[in-house]
Amino acid sequence: MKKVIFSALITIVVLSGCGSSNTGELTGIAGRKNFFEPEPFEMAFIPAGSFEMGPSDQDAVFAANTISKTVTVDAFWMDQTEITNNKYRQFVYYVRDSILRTNLGNAGVPNRNYFMVDREGNVIEPNVINWNERIDPREETTAAVLEEMYYPPEERFNSKKQIDIRKLNYSYFWVDYQQAAKARYVHDYANNTGKYEGYVTNPDGSRTEVKDRSSFIKRNVINIYPDTLCWIRDFTYSFNDPQADLYFWHPSFDDYPVVGVSWVQATAFSRWRTDYMNTALRKKGIADVQAYRLPLETEWEYAARGGLDLSMYPWGGPYTRNYQGCFLANFKPLRGNYIDDGTVYTSKVGSYEPNEYGLFDMSGNVAEWTCCAYHPSAYIFQHDLNPNYEYNATPQDPPVMKRKVIRGGSWKDIAYFLQTSTRDYEYQDSTKSYIGFRNVRSYIGVNH
Repeated sequence: MKKVIFSALITIVVLSGCGSSNTGELTGIAGRKNFFEPEPFEMAFIPAGSFEMGPSDQDAVFAANTISKTVTVDAFWMDQTEITNNKYRQFVYYVRDSILRTNLGNAGVPNRNYFMVDREGNVIEPNVINWNERIDPREETTAAVLEEMYYPPEERFNSKKQIDIRKLNYSYFWVDYQQAAKARYVHDYANNTGKYEGYVTNPDGSRTEVKDRSSFIKRNVINIYPDTLCWIRDFTYSFNDPQADLYFWHPSFDDYPVVGVSWVQATAFSRWRTDYMNTALRKKGIADVQAYRLPLETEWEYAARGGLDLSMYPWGGPYTRNYQGCFLANFKPLRGNYIDDGTVYTSKVGSYEPNEYGLFDMSGNVAEWTCCAYHPSAYIFQHDLNPNYEYNATPQDPPVMKRKVIRGGSWKDIAYFLQTSTRDYEYQDSTKSYIGFRNVRSYIGVNH
């Protein structure tokens, strides 16, 4: 009885305390903590600023796809190096393990909870993977599920069991703000009625009539394993088989930039990385951070210049050698003398000096995907504040609509493509042995 009375007294005190604190002044919501954005691992801070976007030299290939234009870019974080094989492999392993645990949960392994359950032992809907549950490969049901993850016996080489990479499919969701922001979609919140006219396009090319806000929640499922055969496909009559066989998985190449990743796969990696980070922050009671993503074309050029507005290359000078005669990036110098810069193919990330922002390999090594669609006249119609041109192409779209901007040049390119202002393109569903990527994350806070 005393415990009940004591509890009631506490309730009265709390309620009366809330009432007495009302002074009529606007003070905001009490109890909210100040947010200090956690500094991301191995990312450089790029301050907000304006710069002269466009050519720093003559248009040697007569591409006629750039003009000089003053633009402003907001602050952001950027990976200091390209995403490496080892870091991308973390994504692959996560997808592999999540698929395995999902299959084990659906199979109903005795005495195992591979999905999160409530206090009564009921599986929580929708299913959430329980990463703490132990996997016992000796258990009969578990062994059968594990066997399904491997290539079938007739497709195995030397009878060695290997994960069937065709099953490494990643499913993710996002909100399509570009379509949701269109003026024809208006919601009357007072009467809870909506004016929804038209259709939205889905990632697979199908169209759905807009009914409510759920129509703008998109889902995509893609295979995320890099195309290791791109090393052979990219170069006719050239022996690159050793790269195709070892480059992605061998520990010798852990710190080399991942290649053979399409724009679609790089985008999926960014979605996963965002969820991976925010899940960890929520467990610590920390608010979410901005999404990881591929950089805007303008962000990439601004970061590559390193604060040197008129620099032809990230290192500032107009030449590709230093005073000692050593090359300053990994590219194709002279006339096909690939080894003259120290490497034949890609080099370990960070092998050359960084620019003024602390970013490595912004020129050479591998070219890099940006989030922007390619249009030769984009500089003309883009805004001058965080310029951006995006188009979410579907499989049914013609190839010209699938072009995405790549920047920086690669180990197999001549010096022209290493210039900070040079823009090129590749198709979003293609995989190349000379294209990789790095992520950016918008800065939360005021940057003057």
